[in-house]
Amino acid sequence: MTYDFDFLIVGGGMVGACIGALLAREPSLADARIAILEAHPPTIPPPSNEIDIRVSAISRASQRVLGQAQAWALIPPKYRSAYTRMCVWDAGSKSTDRGALHFTAEETSEPDLGHIVENRRLLWALFDSEPLRKRVTILNAKLANLEFEQAHVRATLTDERKLRVRLVLGADGAASQSRKLAGIETVGWKYDQFALVTHVQTEKPHEHTAWQRFTPAGPIAFLPLADGRSSIVWTTTPERSEQLVAAAPNDFARDLMEASDAVLGNVTLAAPRARFPLQLAHARNYTRERFALLGDAAHAVHPLAGQGVNLGFMDCAALVETFANARRDGASIDELSESRVLRRYERWRKSENALALGLVDGINKLFSNDSAALGVVRRVGFAAVEHTPLAKRFFIMRALGLAGEQPKMVSP
Repeated sequence: MTYDFDFLIVGGGMVGACIGALLAREPSLADARIAILEAHPPTIPPPSNEIDIRVSAISRASQRVLGQAQAWALIPPKYRSAYTRMCVWDAGSKSTDRGALHFTAEETSEPDLGHIVENRRLLWALFDSEPLRKRVTILNAKLANLEFEQAHVRATLTDERKLRVRLVLGADGAASQSRKLAGIETVGWKYDQFALVTHVQTEKPHEHTAWQRFTPAGPIAFLPLADGRSSIVWTTTPERSEQLVAAAPNDFARDLMEASDAVLGNVTLAAPRARFPLQLAHARNYTRERFALLGDAAHAVHPLAGQGVNLGFMDCAALVETFANARRDGASIDELSESRVLRRYERWRKSENALALGLVDGINKLFSNDSAALGVVRRVGFAAVEHTPLAKRFFIMRALGLAGEQPKMVSP
């Protein structure tokens, strides 16, 4: 039987592009044919004079994975904003109080705690990486249907092309069409929260620090950008987020300053505003015969800890490692699409992601309320973590992405 492709990646976002580049550079898959199905792939570099309001906090582990994909070095240093400190505090206290949490790179062997990077600049670096450019076919269309047969998957595209492929990798986001066509359900819920994103200029320098204040409606994060501005991720109620998006710039700036306890002084709106609903979702299964899920298609998480795309990059590294191990054990490329191989990846990543989702959800529920009793618990808990080195290290290593069962390419 002939196949059009060995691997068809549905979705050309950051996770889809990452798995494409990693598969393309894996020596044991040198003879594999790889395609990414994406209706709107990037074709030119992002404008040099604009900063996209969509940014991600890239962990140390993800930086190493992106290095293996030969993409990290393609992001100019002026567009990578390293942060060396994190300050987290509750609305009932001050950022300078004893109960506030402070994490620093000096407490680790790492030079920083991560980088803030524009999503579109990171996506371009992945598409411009040598492995992806040289070995991955880009199909400009969307997925219309999947038919699973014993020896292959027949993928029908929206332009009516039909492809015969060995294995489909679903990396098409939280509303994944490929997941639905594969018959995989999710569990979870929608939060009564929206996240508002924008950039602001602040009176005080951000000091290469990620600042996050928990309010009863949700956390407010100031993420340091390389040009001195701060990226804002403000989680609040759906009604309040709608008001904030529509508010006059000066009114928005005043409300943000008040909600953040003026941690960086006066603020000036410096970019458009956008908002999006928040949810928790976890696929009941990550795989079936000739199919596997990665990234938000498998797990959607609250943005308060910046784990979203980082979990997806770890999925990519784990899946490629699973394939490489199977090849070393004598598996053919066709056998990589069998459940016995794919379930190794599922067992690995599903447990790790479930822990991360549960931790983030628990933090959100603990902090996003106005209970006086829970307020006392929060402040006592913060103080305990701040002054307990072992507990503090747990959270720092989670933030770095260096906790749990790590793929080999994450090791220094």
